[in-house]
Order: sequence, then structure tokens, then C-alpha cells
Amino acid sequence: MKALVQRVSRAAVRVDGAVVGQIGPGLLVLLGVTHDDDEATADKLADKLLKLRIFPDAEGRMNEPLGPGRGVLCISQFTLYGDARKGNRPSYVEAARPEVAEPLYARVCDTLGAERGVFGAHMEVELVNDGPVTLLVEV
Repeated sequence: MKALVQRVSRAAVRVDGAVVGQIGPGLLVLLGVTHDDDEATADKLADKLLKLRIFPDAEGRMNEPLGPGRGVLCISQFTLYGDARKGNRPSYVEAARPEVAEPLYARVCDTLGAERGVFGAHMEVELVNDGPVTLLVEV
């Protein structure tokens, strides 16, 4: 399981022009699930994200975790497992099938208390990156 994590001032996701999730300051998490992932992997990633110290402390150093007053917007993102090493068209064989990925995505979202997109839908994600701070987190 991997997540592209962005510290944001705000973020929103739309499906068919309607906002289905939005946050103010916090984390935008693009979440990818692979074949070997299970509930323990989902729990480990969610715990890591909750404790990730990427917010500024009183002295301006990245030393604070998510904490109160910050939200999470989590978007399912099978393309994180795209492989473009051969040719120009990515292969997505490493991405888990929807019947495996969707419940694990929901588990991570629930643990994080996250706003979310619509699994499998075509989504428009809008964000204002804060910093910018962007990390790839894998477990």
C-alpha cells in the first residue's frame, strides 16, 4: 500500500460537478492498494499517516502530527501502481482489483476520519499545496 501525501491549505473533490468531499488545512492522501495488502497493512498506513510529523510547530519546524483542526481528504488512486518502465503506456497489473482495494480504502478512510472521493469514479481533485510538502509513504 502506498500513499502520496500532500500537506494542503485546502482541498476538494468533485464527481459530476458536485463536491463530494472537502477540507481546509490538513492532508490530501492519494491512496493506492496492491495485491498483497490486507487489513493489517491498511491499519499500519493509517496509523503512520496520523502520526506523520509534517506540520509546523511553534518554531516553524515540521514537527507536529495531523492533530485537531486539520482534516484529511482521501482519494482512491490505483494509478500509483502504474508501471511505465516498458513503453509509453503504463501497466496497472500491480494495482489491486476493486473488490480487494475498495474495502481497504474505506478502512483507511474510516481510521483517519477522512472526507473521501467516490471509489472508481472519475474525480476532479483540487488542492492548494501548503509548503509545498509532498511525500510518498509506503508500508
